[in-house]
Parts: sequence; structure tokens; C-alpha cells
Amino acid sequence: MATLRDVAREAGVSVATASRAINGLSNVTAPTRAAVLAAVKKLNFVPHSGARSLTRRKTDTIGVILPDLFGEFFSEIIRGIDLVAHEAGMHLLLGNMHGSAHETAAAIAAMRGRVDGLLVMPPEVKPETLADNLDPILPTVLLNYDAGTLDLPYVAVDNYRGAYTMTEALIERGARHIVHIAGPKHNRDARDRQRGFVDAMAKIAKERSPVILPGDFSEDAGVEAARMLIQGQLPADAVFAANDLMAVGCIMQLGEAGISVPRDVMVAGFDDIPLARHVSPALTTMQVKIDRLGSTGMMMLLRLLRGETLGAASSTILTPALIARGTTAGHGGRAAATAVSPP
Repeated sequence: MATLRDVAREAGVSVATASRAINGLSNVTAPTRAAVLAAVKKLNFVPHSGARSLTRRKTDTIGVILPDLFGEFFSEIIRGIDLVAHEAGMHLLLGNMHGSAHETAAAIAAMRGRVDGLLVMPPEVKPETLADNLDPILPTVLLNYDAGTLDLPYVAVDNYRGAYTMTEALIERGARHIVHIAGPKHNRDARDRQRGFVDAMAKIAKERSPVILPGDFSEDAGVEAARMLIQGQLPADAVFAANDLMAVGCIMQLGEAGISVPRDVMVAGFDDIPLARHVSPALTTMQVKIDRLGSTGMMMLLRLLRGETLGAASSTILTPALIARGTTAGHGGRAAATAVSPP
């Protein structure tokens, strides 16, 4: 593998001059720069990122800290970030906070000195925890989180409006006994989606005590919620899960019990992960365009890196769109609520 010294020797310059030419510094003549770059190409020299960062005080790396790295939701966010970062010639360094304040602090600390900017999604982290751990000098954009007094730019999804819209749509299709499978109780997205559901049920269906089953955004939680519905024989003509994975788990369990979706009960989710289009019947859901959440955040971070001043007032709110598919098909009028139990 060629070294910087090899490049300098090939170009007939000093190692220091070769380094300045490779790093794009202005105190190098055009002929010298051309000779060095020709030597780089001839020798297939790859600059060491650590050495370059010492010279340029840049790493060309963006830190991305998410509550989890598993599942289609997070992979779509990373894909959106990477599309923009790659175009800008930047790399990603991923970190996982697991929803813990301690691990959030550790993940942020691990990024210091290694990244030029930070994208953080801290749905279960208190603003004061962020304030104590974020470097105020490091450009930072929050994903799906408004840190309030920190005055940081963020990109967020209007989860409340999305859940209200979905509940309203189910009611318009005839559902009156809608069961909600909630997300983790400490998760902001989950709380906003549950609040949208409850408000729509109260205002439109005049139901002030709708059934809410516990969940944690996992497929297993959807399976368990369906079991609770079946075993308790709760009246339900529709199930609205706080995310698509739980909706898919619910559909699977209902099917195993001989309960038809959507003939016996409608099911809807939230997020529109790729899996939602491929299950049978295809899942009705609120489309977030998850990759856009990541790409918009990355574009905002690039603006910070270019020297723009952005605060919370520069933030972007993404409005989900209702995508009606097979799990709510065939219901055009008022549905008759029956206990969800095996036929």
C-alpha cells in the first residue's frame, strides 16, 4: 500500500507539500498540486482519515445516534441519511442509545472528536439529559424530537395529526369499537399517537374510554395484543396499532385464530415500512416516508456545517399521509361490532 512518502517521492516534492496538496490547502501552486494528484492516482494512494483530520480539523464523518439499529424503521432512516451524506462525500458513524439516559450519554461521548456533526433521535430522553451531554459547539440536528429550551433544529413527524387522521378514517369506514395497540409509554411518538387516537374517538365517535392495549413497537407486542382481544372477547371492529410491526403481528395472530382481516375486523398501522406493502392483505397505514426523515435531517446538518445559524425555528414538521390498502377494504358503512373471538 502506497504511503504519503511514496507520493511525495513520485511527485518530486516534500512530504509536507504533498500533504498540503492532497488536503486542498491554498499555499500550493497549481503545477505542484497537479503533480501530486497525478502521483496519487498512479500509486492508488488512499489518504488516512485520521491524519487528514489532524491537518484539516475535519473528519468528513457524521455521527448518527438512534434508539435502536434493528428493524425496517431505523434502516430506512439510515438509508435516507446516507443518500445525502454520500453525495456530500461524508461517512456515517452509528451509535445506539437503547433508550437509556446512561447509554445516551455514553453514545454522545463516544462521538466527540470523531465527527463533524451529529444527528440524534432521542425519543425517550429528557431535554436536560441532552443539555448535559451535547457539545454546544458541535453542529447537531434532532430527529423526531423538539428539545425546547436547547433551541436546536429538528425534523419531526406530526404523530398526533397522523393518528387522529387514521382514527377518523376508520370511523368513516363504519368502525365504532376501535382498539388501539399503544407503543412504549415513555416514547414521545407513541404518546402523541395515542393522544391523537383518544381525541378522535372522543370527538368523532363520542367514545371517551376506548380500549388501549399495551405494546412496545415489536411484532410480538402485536401478537400478544391480538391474543388479549381474543381471550377477552372484547367488542372490536377495528384495531389501530401505533406502528406497522405491531399491526402485522396482530394480523398474523388473528389469522391463526380464524379471524378474517378485514372481513371480521379492520387493522391499520403507522409508518408505512416496506413490509406493510408486502403482507397479505396489504396494510392500511399512515405513510411517514421514513427515509425522508433521515435525508431532511442530514440536509439540515449540512447547512449547519456550511456555517448557517439554525435553531428550533428552522425545524421541519413532516405530515403523514393516509395509505388505504387491503386490511380496511370492503367497509363502506357502519360496521356491527362483535366480540373478537375464534369462529
